[in-house]
Amino acid sequence: MDAGAGAAHVLVVDDELAIREFVVLAVRYAGHQATSAGTLAEARHSMSSRRPDLLVLDVMLPDGDGLEFAERLRAQADAVPILFLTARDSVGDRVRGLRAGDDYLVKPFAVDELLARVDAVLRRTRSTRSARLAVDDLILDDTTREVRRGGVLLDLTDTEFRLLRYLLANPRRVLTREQLLEEVWQYDFQGDSGVLATYISYLRKKIDALGPPLIHTVRSVGYVLRSAQ
Repeated sequence: MDAGAGAAHVLVVDDELAIREFVVLAVRYAGHQATSAGTLAEARHSMSSRRPDLLVLDVMLPDGDGLEFAERLRAQADAVPILFLTARDSVGDRVRGLRAGDDYLVKPFAVDELLARVDAVLRRTRSTRSARLAVDDLILDDTTREVRRGGVLLDLTDTEFRLLRYLLANPRRVLTREQLLEEVWQYDFQGDSGVLATYISYLRKKIDALGPPLIHTVRSVGYVLRSAQ
């Protein structure tokens, strides 16, 4: 593995069990974590519980087209990196794949090339993703510490910024109150989540004024930030 890429979580989506298992083993051998899915439905379920650093995605799947799946993710401002791994090799498919994803590799493939492309995509996308987080038209820029919704600059306190950043870094993932208190405040509030509810309310007033609600309460658990679409 290229040390510059670092360990990552890779989700392999392919309906052929042999290929799926082979790619998972290769990715793990290279030092990354890897899980797999045989359908788009399984992929969506996996992504809702743990966001991958990279999708290795087949195009022809039993319940849909991988290219269309990637295009829908992009339309929802989901910037998860995507490496297509497919038998479809027409120029049109390649162009469409490179527009919707980050790389395109045709089967059959050499494992060394696959792993080189995995690491190359991770290197390219990690620097961008670390500086910019987005869901729908809500965009947080770590470099400038600016947050905009629909192009409108939001005036956030430091605590509001840190709370929103953690929510944006885990889109569609239900975060418990304990997780948020530990990650954002790094302090033991002894079960008193009143301060968290107060800051969630502050964020909602500023964000929801510019569009549909994005931060949702999950009763008895915590909060989730997800696309309004």
